[in-house]
Amino acid sequence: VPEPRLLVISPYDKGAIKAIEKAIHSSDLGITPSNDGAVIRLAFPQLTAERRKEMVKIVKHRAEEARVAVRNLRRTARHDLEAFQKEGELSEDDLERAEKELEKHTHEAVAEIDRLAQHKEQEMMEV
Repeated sequence: VPEPRLLVISPYDKGAIKAIEKAIHSSDLGITPSNDGAVIRLAFPQLTAERRKEMVKIVKHRAEEARVAVRNLRRTARHDLEAFQKEGELSEDDLERAEKELEKHTHEAVAEIDRLAQHKEQEMMEV
């Protein structure tokens, strides 16, 4: 049985140990931190096939959250652009150009999220 991998966290501010430990406990990592008052140790067991599949689901979920966040930003930016146009600060042509640029950046961001998620999924499934 392979040894678990160990991560040691040595915070500069030792008073932050309890907060760090609490954050790790409340995360969805499935590991229990231990501390000696100076450092926090996290033992990561080798990933089973089942845990790898769970992690891939988490990656997919986080990627979808990121795509939604990007689209929400696009919607807000589009709303702001339309408001500028209504107030006379942007011409119709400028609005059209800005919306095309916004759409381009949105597609690039979503494509990058997809690329990163795909890479992480492949990485998680490697044994």
